[in-house]
Amino acid sequence: MNLLILGATGPTGRHVVDLALQSGDRVTVLARRPEALEDLADRVIGDLPRAVRLLAAAERWRGGDPRPHPERVDAVYPTMLTKGPAKGGSLVGERLPMRGNPTISRADVADFLHRAAHSTEWIHRDAVITD
Repeated sequence: MNLLILGATGPTGRHVVDLALQSGDRVTVLARRPEALEDLADRVIGDLPRAVRLLAAAERWRGGDPRPHPERVDAVYPTMLTKGPAKGGSLVGERLPMRGNPTISRADVADFLHRAAHSTEWIHRDAVITD
């Protein structure tokens, strides 16, 4: 699958990039600090014109254009982010009851984002995610 990852050099985005590459996805990034991905230069495309084309295609698809586009645009709202390892078993829903200060690791958010990109379940839906 072709994935455009915005914020790929941030602490959550890098997790998404790594998961995508491990699963064989073709990754295009738009990053403020492309030098932070130098270790992946042979596997990641940092191409502004390609990123703009992917964003335009996603907007056409979201706008009801009948032509199929494999790109997905997902809006995900995590609770307080931590730097801990992935735990798995996250709670995801359009609305979740919250108590206290719920948290979720950036690695678990990245895992959800990557799985959502390969699914149709969260298209045109907002996702709240927490542990």
